[in-house]
Amino acid sequence: MAADENQKGFIKPEEIKANKQAPGMHAKELGEHTWAVIFSSGDEIFSGLTNWAADHRVRSAHLTAVGALKSAVLGYYDLEHKVYRKIAVDEQVELLSLIGDFAIDNGKPVLHAHVIVGRQDGSMRGGHLIEAYASPTTEVFVTTSPIELQRTFDPVSGLDLITIQENRQGL
Repeated sequence: MAADENQKGFIKPEEIKANKQAPGMHAKELGEHTWAVIFSSGDEIFSGLTNWAADHRVRSAHLTAVGALKSAVLGYYDLEHKVYRKIAVDEQVELLSLIGDFAIDNGKPVLHAHVIVGRQDGSMRGGHLIEAYASPTTEVFVTTSPIELQRTFDPVSGLDLITIQENRQGL
């Protein structure tokens, strides 16, 4: 793969960063281990969720979300080249489904999420969440766990994958 291709339509997993803003995001604990994290128009969801998880010391969690987006960048993982092929969504869309999880990687919570969006004509696009901007809102429900999950680098896939350590009882 040429270097200029990587800059335009591809992104390496380690280049996906939570470095954008979500100033209108608000969170409320709904009960033990359950949170509502609500994004306002213009908030970047990947960064907002990642930073919220770090601030709340999330060690593992799963989440779901619905809402709407003004734009997004999704990804399809190219296993052969070990990069995400970017899927640009440069229009207002319905966030039909966002599902994902948090696990610890190098001491920090890392978000892994997949998204399906609905376009104006009823067609859909989907992929790995790289970045997405709420408009007018995105409603995320997070269930945390007191049990920590870890991600470990897998050289075959080129990804940091959740690894399960079984105890003696197989649990």
